[in-house]
Amino acid sequence: MSTSPQPDTSQGAVPQGVPAPHPGALIPAQPGPAHPLPPQQFPAHPVPPQVPAQHIPAQPGPAHAPGAYPPAPAGHPGAVPAGPYQAGPVPGPFPPAPAPGPFPPATVGHPPQPWPAQAVPPVPMAYPLPPHPASALPVSPGGPARQGRLRRILRFNTVLAVLLAVLIGLVAWQNVRIGDLSEALAGADQRLSDLQRADAGRLEEAESRLGALEKEVGGAFNVEKLAAAVLPSVFRVDAGPFSGTAFAVGPKASDGGTNLFTNFHVVEALYKDGGRTVKITRDGKRFDAKIVGVNKLRDVAHLHTTAKFTGLTVAKTPAKPGQQIIAVGAPLGLTDTVTSGVVSAIRESGYEEGPMVQFDAAINPGNSGGPVINGQQQVVGITVAGYLNAEGLGLAIPIADACKLFTIC
Repeated sequence: MSTSPQPDTSQGAVPQGVPAPHPGALIPAQPGPAHPLPPQQFPAHPVPPQVPAQHIPAQPGPAHAPGAYPPAPAGHPGAVPAGPYQAGPVPGPFPPAPAPGPFPPATVGHPPQPWPAQAVPPVPMAYPLPPHPASALPVSPGGPARQGRLRRILRFNTVLAVLLAVLIGLVAWQNVRIGDLSEALAGADQRLSDLQRADAGRLEEAESRLGALEKEVGGAFNVEKLAAAVLPSVFRVDAGPFSGTAFAVGPKASDGGTNLFTNFHVVEALYKDGGRTVKITRDGKRFDAKIVGVNKLRDVAHLHTTAKFTGLTVAKTPAKPGQQIIAVGAPLGLTDTVTSGVVSAIRESGYEEGPMVQFDAAINPGNSGGPVINGQQQVVGITVAGYLNAEGLGLAIPIADACKLFTIC
């Protein structure tokens, strides 16, 4: 019996006839029992800046225990002759190492073996890492430039939306204000209409009162107004050695001239001497007038001139006591003399036949033949005489009597 050492096949020894590996030769991995390697300290994996670095304890990895290796296949490069080799059992393939790195030195008598690269399993953490803070905007393929454009577009849209909201608010507010103003305007129009109706009523009432006042004022006795209306129709008469007053009356004559009245006693001396033409004066101008007819009993004479003057209107109703009048004439040759007074009475007089109008307006020689005018610019009488040595006692022939004698009124 040989005394040389024999390989231990009970622990995965190399079978007989397989040459032992040469130190330094590449030996393919064979199934065999796993032998734990001593604990190794592996360097910690780098942690992103956002997560604090953590100490990761090293995990035990498998170690190849010394033992007998099977012979390399025939023709395998680096094959060595078989020989006795004491090694532990190898139950199977080695699990992958947890992380690449230098392995600790092999056990004494175990030649260093190069290990193939193995996938590193994930390292368990003692606690989960906090989530990495996400950016406000999703990462887009365009990078920061595109994100900037998106931000500008978003800001523009936001500003546009705010402006649109403000504009809509302004339009709504303006519509409300327009509605309020329309209601106020409608109310103002209604009040204005009411005021206009009230003013129209007051105006109509005022016009009615004004008309009444005008009528009353018009009916009032106005000497200035009466004088201005009648003076252009009153003349001074020069008949021989005597002078008096005459006035145009009625419409124009048939020949277009003017008819006049005066007293008979004014033209009596001339008429008796056969004279038939007298001179009448108006505004410094003298005109010829012809004696057409006379009435000695009523002391009336009818004259006619071819000159054209406006004839005065005669009253349709007789004068009444208390009625205001003016007397117009040329006393003592003084033309355009006006005096005023009232009708004092209507009385019979022995001076002439028929009733006489007594008035208190001042008259003098030269007023004979002049008109007595009421407040309506109408002739009510022809001045004929005044009482001597008395004041305010004048007499006039009623105009109706003269118009009966001479139909020129």
